[in-house]
Amino acid sequence: MSSTNGEFGMKNLTDKATTERLEKDVAAVKNDIAALTEKITDALNSFAGTAKNQARHGYRQARANVDSAVEDASERGGAMMDAAQEAASSIEETLEDVIAQRPLATVGLALGLGFLIGLTWRR
Repeated sequence: MSSTNGEFGMKNLTDKATTERLEKDVAAVKNDIAALTEKITDALNSFAGTAKNQARHGYRQARANVDSAVEDASERGGAMMDAAQEAASSIEETLEDVIAQRPLATVGLALGLGFLIGLTWRR
């Protein structure tokens, strides 16, 4: 029995040492997991910040492109409007000159056009 008690005592010490070692290993693994979690969180925050900055930059660039396109369209529209006004003014001046130079021919042309328009509307 004495050898059994000795073996039991030795086994108990071995189990105790193993348990302590396992507890230390578990604590070390927990610490490693906590450190890894912190690193992953930092990496995700950094990634989110970078993505946010890139999104802001993309938004600013798109807005600048839209503003530029609107400005170009506005300038072109204004130029077309000016050209149309000049053309209308030029036609008006030309008609005034023709009417002043040939009043009878102008009246005859107006009567002829009126007659043709009347014929087409009658049908």
